[in-house]
Order: sequence, then C-alpha cells, then structure tokens
Amino acid sequence: MFDRSVKKEELNWKEIIKNYQVPHAWKSTWQLCNSFLPFFIMWYLMYLSLDISYWLTFVLSIPTTGFSVRIFIIQHDCGHGSFFQSKRLNDWLGMFASLFTLTPYHYWRKSHSIHHATAGKLEHRGIGDIYTMTVNEYLSQSRWSKLKYRLYRNPVILFLIIPSFLFVFLYRFPISRSASLKKVEPSVYLTTLSILILFSFVIWLIGFQAFLLIQLPITIISSSTGVWLFYMQHQFSDTYWDSDTSWDYTRAALQGSSYFKLPRILQWFTGNIGFHHIHHLSPRIPNYLLPKCHSENPLFQKGNVITLRSSIKNSILTLWDEKQKKLVSFHQLKKINKQAFI
Repeated sequence: MFDRSVKKEELNWKEIIKNYQVPHAWKSTWQLCNSFLPFFIMWYLMYLSLDISYWLTFVLSIPTTGFSVRIFIIQHDCGHGSFFQSKRLNDWLGMFASLFTLTPYHYWRKSHSIHHATAGKLEHRGIGDIYTMTVNEYLSQSRWSKLKYRLYRNPVILFLIIPSFLFVFLYRFPISRSASLKKVEPSVYLTTLSILILFSFVIWLIGFQAFLLIQLPITIISSSTGVWLFYMQHQFSDTYWDSDTSWDYTRAALQGSSYFKLPRILQWFTGNIGFHHIHHLSPRIPNYLLPKCHSENPLFQKGNVITLRSSIKNSILTLWDEKQKKLVSFHQLKKINKQAFI
C-alpha cells in the first residue's frame, strides 16, 4: 500500500496508476477460462433443459447472461489494449469475443475511445454515450421533439427495448457521424457475416426454435444489463459536465464517473466495471486490477458511490441543468418551469 497523504496522491495519480497498468498474462488467461468455458457449458445446459421445462431454461439463462457480460468486459479490455500486452492478441481475442457479444469489435473500440476522450464535454455528447439534453435545449424544442426525447429517456424503452434493438440490429448497420468511425464500418459487416455463419451452424445442429429459445433471453438480458451499467456509471445527480474551454480530464474521470458498489457476486460477473472512475482515469488498467487499485489508494475511494438502490433512483435523471450543474428529472424540471411539458 502507498504510504502517502491523500493530498500528495492527488498530485501524483499518474505515478500511482503506473503500478496497475501492466496486464498479468496468467490472470488474463484464467479470466478467459472462467468466462468462456462456463458460458459454453451453460449454453449447452440450456439446450438440454428444453426437454425438461422452459422455466428451467430461463432460470439457467440468468447465470449464462452473467458469463456473457464477462465476455463483453474482456472484449472491452482488449479494445483498450489492457488485457494482454500484445496488441495483435488483444485484437484477435476482441474479434472472437464479438461473435458472442454481438458487438462489432473495431467499430465499438473506436466509438468507445471517443467516449473516453470526450466524457463530460457538453459539446461532444452523442458519440459512444447515452445522449442527454440540457434543460435549455429541452425547453427550446418543439412539442414533437420533446415527446420523442421523453419516449427515448423512458426507463422501459431505454433499458428494455433500445438495448436489444441496438445489439441485434443497429450494430449490424451503423450510421456514422464521425469520419474516424466511417473508416471502420467495413469491419462491422465482416463481424455480422461471421455471426451469421456461427449462428447458422448452431441452428443447423439444434434447430431454429431451440436456438431462439436459448439465445433470445441471453441477448435481451445481457444487452439491457450492459446499457444499464453503462448508463449508471455516468448518469447520477452530481456528475461532471463542462464546456471544452474549462473541461478537466481528471475531474471528468473521478467526478464524472461513478464507483458502482455492487454485491461481490455481481461485481465478479460484471468484471469490476463498477470501478468506473478509476477505469476512466486509466483505461490501461486491466479489469482484474481495478479493485486492488481502489483499495490501496484513498484518492480513489472518495468518488461518487452509487448502489443498486440509488441506481434505480438515478434512472429518472434525464436533463443536465447548467445552472445547478447537476442532472435533474422531468419531474424536477416541471416544478421549476410548468411550461416545459407538452
């Protein structure tokens, strides 16, 4: 443990995180084993359970989804170049993982890097994140635009409908606003083709109905879980957003990202992504070293802590109030301005 004062740590966080940025090959390999192998085994058990009861199949889909989320975290780390030291190995593993996460590796890696570079910048919302309007932007919209935004930010639509649509359809046909993203669009179609080949082979083995009954709950639950986690890491009342001219990287990481304090089993299944403030400070830290970095450094224990209970409350925060410098809900805005709603 570092024998330093918090004040001194604040001045030397770049030196602190160097101790955690080197991946351990054996830990990464073990994570591959305890994520992919159980996923394949659970998927097969779901297939066998179809002859017993579909309720059993659905129950088995829950832990299977957990391993699917862990595979996504591995792909996520590969995209940051933090899972193995070899870039080539990271890329090959990331592309392999993308067949099971339904997430095009190169396209997502590029959009996610934009997210890391611009998180908390008001002028750069909408690429690699969940779009959030400011209060003034919302009030200036037409009735129809306000309705569309309210529907988009409705928790049922945002966390149950949009995620599946995103992973199953939108990730197959990307519409890029960024020139850098357009360069990697061909890789999206290659990923889609590879997924079609893999799924066609599985359907040939077990049949379309069995495949759908197994894969559908996994896709729905895992995509909703992924969007929920990503949303909660940044969407809380006292998060950080600022203009380009005064934006600060350290504040964006430590104040604009949360520590999602999950029960130990959920922390394991989500690959420690709850230590998101540290991850944004240094994406080069492998997911399995994030808890160690957090526990050994008081600086990283002072961030915005959210729990499962508080995350539910945060799900209704929909607008950035530039005056109060905080996220507010439609209900809170209604109290301030009764003309805001159609």
